[in-house]
Amino acid sequence: MTSWMPTLRSDVPRYLAIAEALAGDMQAGRLPAGSKLPTHRDLAFRLGVTVGTVTRAYAEAERRGLVIGEVGRGTFVRAQVPDAPPSAYPGDKGGRAEGLLDLSMNLPASPCEPEAVPDTLAAVAQDPQARHLFGYTGTLGLPAHRRMGADWLARTGLEVAPEGVVPTLGAQHAMFLACAAVTEPGDALLVEESTFYGIKAVARTLGLRLIGVATDRHGLEPAALDAAVRASGARALYAVPTFQNPTTSVMPQNRRDEIAEVCRRQGVTVIEDDIYSFLLDPAPLPLAARLPDQAMVFTSLSKSIAPALRVGWLAAPEQWIERITAAARATTIMPNPLMQETARRLIESGTADRLAAGQRAEAAARQELVARILRRTNSGATVTTHPNSFHVWLQLPPDWRTEAFVSAARRRGVAVAAGEVFSVGRVPGPPAVRICLAAAPDRAGLERGLSTLAGLLTEQPALEIPLV
Repeated sequence: MTSWMPTLRSDVPRYLAIAEALAGDMQAGRLPAGSKLPTHRDLAFRLGVTVGTVTRAYAEAERRGLVIGEVGRGTFVRAQVPDAPPSAYPGDKGGRAEGLLDLSMNLPASPCEPEAVPDTLAAVAQDPQARHLFGYTGTLGLPAHRRMGADWLARTGLEVAPEGVVPTLGAQHAMFLACAAVTEPGDALLVEESTFYGIKAVARTLGLRLIGVATDRHGLEPAALDAAVRASGARALYAVPTFQNPTTSVMPQNRRDEIAEVCRRQGVTVIEDDIYSFLLDPAPLPLAARLPDQAMVFTSLSKSIAPALRVGWLAAPEQWIERITAAARATTIMPNPLMQETARRLIESGTADRLAAGQRAEAAARQELVARILRRTNSGATVTTHPNSFHVWLQLPPDWRTEAFVSAARRRGVAVAAGEVFSVGRVPGPPAVRICLAAAPDRAGLERGLSTLAGLLTEQPALEIPLV
């Protein structure tokens, strides 16, 4: 336990002053992650305040995600992770390992036709008939590019008119436009209890309250979603039904029917992230197909073709197009016509389908390494994944805390994403990490990285007791 003695402001209530002093001392490095805070009674005595004031202060700090209380053990400083894929905790003293294998970001594998994208981009730039692409277009881009987006979305079985497709600068931009269109600052937005960190950044920017909904191995639980809608009054849901990020679940068709029925009955607008569906052939029918007047769906080419294209599409019912257009105009003026045209040529030539098939094959091959190395580790860890997934959700053995495992892995040359960055709500889920398989430059590198992680899982964590 630390002997932490905060310096308090006098112009705010005492409980807020304690919470703010805690945040300041964490930022200054005086309270590292994992520090055990004084008991309520001890800190109250030293500060000359009531025990209730300290209890309220710790509750406020927990609400802000600064600390976590563990029954019977006390209150601990939480590792502060950004809304991005952290390869280590900010307080990690291990430094950047030489030759670090970074498996923290969900990148696509090297393409099976490495020259396809640069050659197509060069052809667009050199085409005299494409000079108009160097100027401004309308906010919704060119009609040919909207038709292309509708064509790509049709690969999932979703039939949408080109007029209902908005070209975007990738999936993150589409997510922002959808949320901006259907919410107002202060609104609640329902998400899976462990969710993609990108939606957390969008929610913070738009002033939304994220409400985590319980999931199981099939994704969102219908009863939990129904209860969350009633309790929160939320009217929008962001979800990743196919290869949920980070848990890798693929929602079966009957569960999609149940989730759609809850949303239909409760009047909830669905914002569906369908970025990974290309990894299954055939792809599952999106939720949006079941809620044509009540759901948006977006995808991009970042995982299937190339992240740098920044090409995506958002399909939405007619009643939302005007608000989406306004949000697009405020953020990017227009989609990038050069990149959209590059994508169009890749799709129409069949190259995009070949590149996507190559990613599917590589994902399956890398999952075989997971089955051989991680799944056979007798460590008490739980490996959750899918034979076609780009990533693995690894729940750690009981002795490991997330921050200790992430730091230890990094010191051995492997970076993984801490599970806490995906958590929604006051208390994180069980200690876990996300491992991104395609981020390794090749299978041999991934095999070495997985072997390192498997070996670490079988060890006892080093005893780290912060002393002040």
